[in-house]
Amino acid sequence: MTALHDSEREQLEAALRQEPHNSDKQYQLALIYIDEHRNLEALEQLDACIKIRHRDSAAFYARAVTYLSMGNYRKAGWDLLRSIVLDPALLPAYKHLGFVQFMLGHEEKALKTLNKALEIDPGYADIYCVLGDAYLDLGEFEKAREAFEKALDLEPDNPEPHSKIAMYYLSRGDMKGLEREYEILKTLDAALAEQIGSLFF
Repeated sequence: MTALHDSEREQLEAALRQEPHNSDKQYQLALIYIDEHRNLEALEQLDACIKIRHRDSAAFYARAVTYLSMGNYRKAGWDLLRSIVLDPALLPAYKHLGFVQFMLGHEEKALKTLNKALEIDPGYADIYCVLGDAYLDLGEFEKAREAFEKALDLEPDNPEPHSKIAMYYLSRGDMKGLEREYEILKTLDAALAEQIGSLFF
């Protein structure tokens, strides 16, 4: 947390004491609270914002992310659905909704949601990472590998696809593959590489 961040939060809190129904400031303050992991305060601001801006996909999406961080998948799922209805091109909402559906045991719905996002933008690497996780959990290892490799092709310098393919190699007992990805991650995300290294090397 930076002093600038603290100052911005304090200014927004002061402004909302003067204008308690300013939905723009409620939304901005909620985003700061989310960054600070102050989820209950973020929800309070987002609930107030949504009462005023009940067709704001960004506010519903922010509230869904807050619910996700609190482990409330059902409420997150409802808000993600609302976000997509209001903004059918909001790709991060599809990614998170697919994750939520999968976590709730709705594998077929999750795959349908993730594939819908790929119809909108086949170059969205994050979707391939979630899709690969879903296939991995379903025991469809070849499809999982293909999804992770597609994410790597799209974003070779993004550490997430590398960590996903590393877990794929681990699930298949391929320690050489895991070690290759570990070496790559050392340059892309040293902290993540350290986590993998401390567990397996």
